[in-house]
Parts: sequence; structure tokens; C-alpha cells
Amino acid sequence: MRFIFQESNPFHHGIAKTSINREPFAHMNKIVEVINLRKSFGDNIAVTDASFSVKEGICFGLLGPNGAGKTTTMEIIEDIIAPSSGEVLYRGRTRDASFREEIGIQFQHTSLLNFLSVEETLLSFHKLYQYPEDFDLLVQRCDLTPILKRRNNQLSGGQLQRLMLALALINRPNLIFLDEPSTGLDPQSRRNLWDIVRQIKDEGKTIMMTTHSMEEAEYLCDEVAIMDVGRIIAWDTPARLIQAHCQGNSILLPETAFKMKLEALPFDWKRRDQTIVLETGQINEGLDKLLNLDIDLTDMAIHSSNLEDVFLCLTGKGLRD
Repeated sequence: MRFIFQESNPFHHGIAKTSINREPFAHMNKIVEVINLRKSFGDNIAVTDASFSVKEGICFGLLGPNGAGKTTTMEIIEDIIAPSSGEVLYRGRTRDASFREEIGIQFQHTSLLNFLSVEETLLSFHKLYQYPEDFDLLVQRCDLTPILKRRNNQLSGGQLQRLMLALALINRPNLIFLDEPSTGLDPQSRRNLWDIVRQIKDEGKTIMMTTHSMEEAEYLCDEVAIMDVGRIIAWDTPARLIQAHCQGNSILLPETAFKMKLEALPFDWKRRDQTIVLETGQINEGLDKLLNLDIDLTDMAIHSSNLEDVFLCLTGKGLRD
């Protein structure tokens, strides 16, 4: 069975696109609070009045198209760059020098010394902290044993990402930032990385991540915030966002499957090239109706709404530079 994405109706940028549920995990303590954050670079405003919070022990995804402001927002939260205005609170207080000791960051692109082995790299970083993670436990968790003697410049994409994750965990952080963690990975490496991330969260750690993969966000994240043009335009659990913005399912059939006039169909429908897209609330009910109409279902495809549909609905389909 194949899955095809539904059409969406993008909203005009700058218009409030959704009501934001600001407390989807209200029973949990906030580890990060972002309050009226704004960042400009000269005349370019990257972030405009962004506010959200992250509950302790969850995986939180910050999503958005290119240029939406999510990387700038994350770098402000990580205390890499300063905001133009607004503030970031960590455990209810202004961040101090101890903040960087309590976080771990896996950057998407990081240069390591090529002539060092994986083991030598880990040991070098291990010595930087007063209370580092147990070395053997870290190696086992990130599945690094087979490559410990291999040089950094001899690693595959998946191996390098596992090493970078190990470096992010080496100081036993309470809050871990992941920047596009599975970019460029093959399916096996991606699933392996996802399993490690879920294990970390199951131990009570908090994870904040950016990703362009809606599949990754839907699989890993307990809640997501979607940014566009520097603003938070939606914030909730993936399931609630899907329910709020993309209700229903679609049955797709080639136009040649219909021997009747399409106007007589008991569905809302639309034509997409040579395919007829039938909108139905319940798949079983829709299939029963089609079978009663003696319509050939041989080449049928079914699409259930997902987080990618929400993303396209709220941010549009136009390409971003």
C-alpha cells in the first residue's frame, strides 16, 4: 500500500494560523522557558516575540522551513548567541555559568581532529569534566566498541553521528540539544539513532531537537512547536496538531476505476492529475461505500493525515531559500 500526501491550503505569512496550546504537559515541571524572544541581525529580524516552554523529561521538537528562525532560537537557548530582547529561563531562573555544565549539544556539523581515534577523542573530552559519564557505559550506549580504534576521518555518517551523540552525553547532561540528528543517515543508522534517543528520554533526560524530517519528529517528539517567519505558529503534541489541522483520511483511486459519474459519489472529492482523491472520516466506512458501488479497488492507496500534512498546511508548499 502506498501513501500519498493530501493537498493543503497554505495560509498567508504573518497571519495567526492557529491557536497555541501553551500547556500540553501542564502537570510537568518546566525546564526551559522562552519568553518574548527577539533576535535581529541588522535590518534582518530572525526571531519575533517567540514564547514557549519545555517540560522536563520530554522530547521537544522545534520545526520550521528554512529561514524560519529555529536555528537562531536554539542557539539563543543554548547560550551560544545573545537575544536582542526577551529572556530564557532554565529551571525557572536566569541561566548562569553552571548552565553549560548541565547541557549537551550535538551539532549537525562539527570538525574533529582527523588523526585521533574514536577512543582518543572520547578520552580527551572525558577529561574536560569533573563528573563525566562512565566511559564504558557511554561506549556501549552509542555502540562505539567496534570503531574505537578507527580514526575520526574514517567514520561513516552513522558512526560519526553516534560519536557526536556520545560527546554530547559525556558530561551527563540534564538537557540535550540535537541539531538535525539523522540528516544523511541510511534507514538502519537512523533507526539505531532514534532508539538511543528514546532510551535517553526514558531515563528522564530532556531533549530539544530541530529536524526537517516530520517522520522523525512524529516518532520521537512528545510535543512540537512550529516556527515560520520568526514566530511560533503552532505548539502542541503531534497527535493534537494532526487532529486540529488535518482531520480525516483520503482514499486515492485512478480515474479509470470509476464507471459512474464522479458527481454521484457520496464523498467530497477532488481530481489530482489522473487520480481521484476521496475524503472520508473513517476508512472502513469509505471502503464499504466504494464496494457497494462496485468500484474496482485494485490500485487503491490510502493516506492518513500525519505531521507532514500539518507542517505543509501551516507553512505552505513554496520552496524556501
